[in-house]
Amino acid sequence: MALQSMTGFARAAGQDERMSWTWEARSVNGRSLDVRVRVPSGFEAVEQAVRAAAASQFHRGNVSLSLTIDRSGAPPSYRLNRALLDQVLALQEDLTGHIRTEPPSLEGLLAVRGMLETVDEVEDELAATARQKSLSASGIEAIASLAVARAEEGARLEALIANHIETITGLTEDAHAADATQPEAHRERLRQSMAELLQAEPSLPEERLVQEVALLVGKSDVREELDRLKAHIAAAHDLMAEGAAVGRRFDFLCQELNRESNTVCSKSSDVALTRIGLALKAAIEQLREQIQNVE
Repeated sequence: MALQSMTGFARAAGQDERMSWTWEARSVNGRSLDVRVRVPSGFEAVEQAVRAAAASQFHRGNVSLSLTIDRSGAPPSYRLNRALLDQVLALQEDLTGHIRTEPPSLEGLLAVRGMLETVDEVEDELAATARQKSLSASGIEAIASLAVARAEEGARLEALIANHIETITGLTEDAHAADATQPEAHRERLRQSMAELLQAEPSLPEERLVQEVALLVGKSDVREELDRLKAHIAAAHDLMAEGAAVGRRFDFLCQELNRESNTVCSKSSDVALTRIGLALKAAIEQLREQIQNVE
């Protein structure tokens, strides 16, 4: 399975005879899964269905889903304001004989502010349930499209990560091949260090001499760190092959790679090996930056 990114964007839309709607789904990096759903008042049941679908689809990332409703496509219904009409007719009757009046026209009455009122049609339960299902289906469609977008971004990440791992592999091999890590060169440096130690303290006790030798060996030999780097690189290839939600483990592996490269640099007394170690640190940091986007 391919690596999955935590970043992406998707949209899904739908409509019926009374309204149209649009779902927008966004996802960014996150340490865990955080799903946030925003819907207009009255659509709480849809919110729960979409939230559950997102929670089952994704493992990590901050996922935001928002629903926008547009009712402009549905023709409004009107009713006559009977109370206002009675007031207008009563006022005309009261004015009869005081001023010259004409019988009110239909156009004039309807032009009175508030004479016509919009009516919210009462929708039967079956129609409301059908719309709720359609809204939920559109939300789930947006989630599926977001998953595709995250997978496409994951494929691009996978290529970048593979290049970084290849670079780290090459640098580790260079470190293994460096003169400073060869057994003969290591023994020669140890002989020189021992000669300097004995020259400084000719009467050094044998027990103390053994301790100093062990200390020198531990301080200068980086072969163990390089072997662990190779093991971590093999683990990185395993995670790449596994794919899916491996971001947390990959991040931990980057920490271990960085730890070993730091030790190589701190132990190295050879300029060439130090340069390789610094290049390793830079490559591992670049890998870690990309891993922050992996689910």
